[in-house]
Amino acid sequence: MLAVKAGALYCAILFAVGMLLGPIRVMLVSPRGGEAIGVAVEAPFLLVAMVFATRWVVAHLGVPATPGARLGMGAVALALQQLGDLAVAFLLRGMSWQDYLAAFTGLRGAIYVALLAAFFLMPVLLARGQGTARG
Repeated sequence: MLAVKAGALYCAILFAVGMLLGPIRVMLVSPRGGEAIGVAVEAPFLLVAMVFATRWVVAHLGVPATPGARLGMGAVALALQQLGDLAVAFLLRGMSWQDYLAAFTGLRGAIYVALLAAFFLMPVLLARGQGTARG
């Protein structure tokens, strides 16, 4: 149950950050430099947000530094993120499956997939040298 709670909170924080950064990328950066540049500019901000969100959620909820607990947190977060991403793509942006899958192609797709992998693995990566903490 802790993995579900931690993953949901981690996802909610990153989804909120993505909802703030996404319009900036789509309306300001991508039209000037292309979609790959837009995603590349956004990526460092998302990675920093992942680190801070992971640390905060782990400390706040006392998620153990074990691989199972942290992988569970990351897996729940990734599953919820993908559901949210699909909802935004189809319901808010009116994208087709073809449009959605195109986001996984080329350089922008490689960056996006790397960010998804980082999102999933960040709780485990930050577990090195950590014990359970409450804050």
